[in-house]
Amino acid sequence: MMGLSLGGIAAAYGASRIVSGAPPVLVSLPFQSGWPPAEHALSRYHVRWYLATLVFLAFDVEMLFMYPWAVVVARLGVSAVVEMFVFLAALLVAVVWAWREGALRWV
Repeated sequence: MMGLSLGGIAAAYGASRIVSGAPPVLVSLPFQSGWPPAEHALSRYHVRWYLATLVFLAFDVEMLFMYPWAVVVARLGVSAVVEMFVFLAALLVAVVWAWREGALRWV
């Protein structure tokens, strides 16, 4: 199986070399199809996007825990509901903090 996989990869590279007709050119600047960058890579992103990313991750983690919780909530009863509301309260504190810091302003 390993030989078959390696043979398939070698065949794909060989077919690429034959079809392209040119030797492979190594480009040191792959950004935007090899164009030279006009600015530093870290200067493109404003700091507000980091706060927006944290808000997104908070909601993403919320969904990550709510799906398995929805499966077992009927079996666990009231304690599962209380635990989920405690978890949601912690996330609400994080969202209120992000709102106060201005992460939800888009201008």
